[in-house]
Amino acid sequence: MVDVVLLLISLGVILAGAEGFTNGVEWLGKKLKLTEGAVGSILAAVGTALPETMIPIVAIIFGGGGHAGEEIGIGAILGAPFMLSTLAFFISGIAVIAYRHRRPNYPKMNLDTKTMGRDLSFFLLVYTVAVLASFLGTHIWKQIIAIGLVIAYVTYAYLTVTNGHTLEEGEELNPLYLARKAAEPSTAIVLVQVFLSLGLIVGGARLFVNGVEDLARLMGVPPFVLALIIAPIATELPEKFNSIIWIGRGKDTLALGNITGAMVFQSSVIPAVGITMTSWELTQGALISAILAIISAGLVYLQIRSKKYLTPYTLIGGGAFYSIFVVLVIGGFIR
Repeated sequence: MVDVVLLLISLGVILAGAEGFTNGVEWLGKKLKLTEGAVGSILAAVGTALPETMIPIVAIIFGGGGHAGEEIGIGAILGAPFMLSTLAFFISGIAVIAYRHRRPNYPKMNLDTKTMGRDLSFFLLVYTVAVLASFLGTHIWKQIIAIGLVIAYVTYAYLTVTNGHTLEEGEELNPLYLARKAAEPSTAIVLVQVFLSLGLIVGGARLFVNGVEDLARLMGVPPFVLALIIAPIATELPEKFNSIIWIGRGKDTLALGNITGAMVFQSSVIPAVGITMTSWELTQGALISAILAIISAGLVYLQIRSKKYLTPYTLIGGGAFYSIFVVLVIGGFIR
């Protein structure tokens, strides 16, 4: 029970830190006079990805128990793109169906297919390369791949900032948490909130790693599996519920961009960290999760490219791929 409570507390700390960080980053983007599109697609995506970034880093550096820390790190790295391309897509598809009475063009979504096509093509390319890097025998080649992944994300970020659509005029940011009554908080207080939130995320990640290691030993479950399933749902999925709000307002490009933008970051920069800091030798379960993620995202990409539109039913298919992995874990096929 102590381990379970520790795990729950750590997740709460991580989410609180992520919420504060995202809120602070949005205000920082405003202070820097960035476009709202750049803030949403790049800064917000990085903010929501930060918990998933810190968990593997903390696990790899501070994790004990032989390979347990490395297993948790790799599980958290692969868990985010897996969850986003399956479960997050599924929830988004359900939301579109739930709000279908507001949609005159239903089942077609109000989507900028060019933007979504770019996001998904980057994801499919960089994530496939990251997975294939695990088969390279020489670590120096893996390091070269890691550098290439970072360069790919920088290229994606540049294209998003220069070609992406901005949010509608009149969209207001939530008040800064450390200055709720201030209509225009100072840059100093914005930076204070950003760094305080980062501290919460790092501390929560440290607690999370310890909790997962202990709980995995007690349950007889590989730390990789527990980290891959629990970490992304707890740290990524709550942030993606913002997409449901945007879908309800008919802002499908913004809603899915919130997901696909994070997918690109999680499949390039974060695996680059894993490749650099570990041996990057993926287990059977890791490869299965990656293949399922690629297939799920690939089906969405194929409909966008061939039909020039997207329906919620293709997104719902992501839930099937997530279920397949869970069934394989419960059935003992992935150990």
